[in-house]
Amino acid sequence: MLTLSLHGANNFPFRKQRSRIDVELPDRTGDAEYLQALDDALARVWDFSPRLIFYLSGVDALASDKLGRLALTQEGLKLRDLRVITGARRRQIPLVVTLGGGYSHPIEHTVEAHANTFRIAASILEN
Repeated sequence: MLTLSLHGANNFPFRKQRSRIDVELPDRTGDAEYLQALDDALARVWDFSPRLIFYLSGVDALASDKLGRLALTQEGLKLRDLRVITGARRRQIPLVVTLGGGYSHPIEHTVEAHANTFRIAASILEN
């Protein structure tokens, strides 16, 4: 089994479960840096040739998140989702998408980000 985690190095919990591919990002990491780290990590995932992917699509990476320490935009999260979902689809790997953290103020930012994940999945998977 291969596990991948992109997360804020200083995010709670302070003692994290270790993944096979752990990418700890500095506080206030924005879209460009995050997406580059994701592209690098996904290359390793695709090389592993998984037979199933569980994608925890947390949105606590939003800049507006009260607990997260990253600084992604809604557009950055959409691009993240697009990379993961398209990559799985292109390789015909079954994909399970679940919701994850999100504590933005106002809460509508969290709701929008979660909804965007499923909008993107629906647009990719309907073709």
